[in-house]
Amino acid sequence: MEILSQLLPFIFLIGIMYFIIIRPQQQQAKNHKAMLESLVKGDKIVTNGGLIVEVKKVEETFYSVKLNADVIVKLDKEAVSRKFEDEA
Repeated sequence: MEILSQLLPFIFLIGIMYFIIIRPQQQQAKNHKAMLESLVKGDKIVTNGGLIVEVKKVEETFYSVKLNADVIVKLDKEAVSRKFEDEA
């Protein structure tokens, strides 16, 4: 019984850490993965480098993206930060 009373604060702290740190990170990763899967041709995205590009083609592990009128490059899916929403 004494061991249980000594371990109870540690179990409580682990539970708090789970709900404050681990679970929100899992939810964020799940939402980011769903966003990546929902991207289609014509969507604008922001890369991890801060570039705003337009998706031209969705491939298995890459996106073909348009930087400007003449330049189309491949972008790794892991380099996508978020979907760009026009604020105007």
